[in-house]
Amino acid sequence: MRPEDIIIAPVITEKSNDGMQEGKYTFKVNKKATKVDIANAVEKLFEVKVLKVNTMTVKGKTKRVGKYEGKTSDWTKAIVTIDTNPAEVKYLAKGGKEVKGTKKFKDSIDEFMGA
Repeated sequence: MRPEDIIIAPVITEKSNDGMQEGKYTFKVNKKATKVDIANAVEKLFEVKVLKVNTMTVKGKTKRVGKYEGKTSDWTKAIVTIDTNPAEVKYLAKGGKEVKGTKKFKDSIDEFMGA
């Protein structure tokens, strides 16, 4: 699956807004996506370093329209914790020379409120 197919929409509630200060962002995700898929999709789409992914299945609600009763579909919610203080990655290359990683990570998701 492509990252655009995994992350469907951000979930914006009071509780999710409180979690943003701690680096926790909430998304509605594809029901078939695994935690590893979700982490890779968030890293690729938003260029952040993901530390942890928590997922839960939200059960659909019963709705009525007149005399007809139906049920909304179940969906999966993911709470993604990102690294708010990403450090430069250093590793030893061939010959024992220390090399810094070239990939730069952001410390927040700027597009979250605009999506």
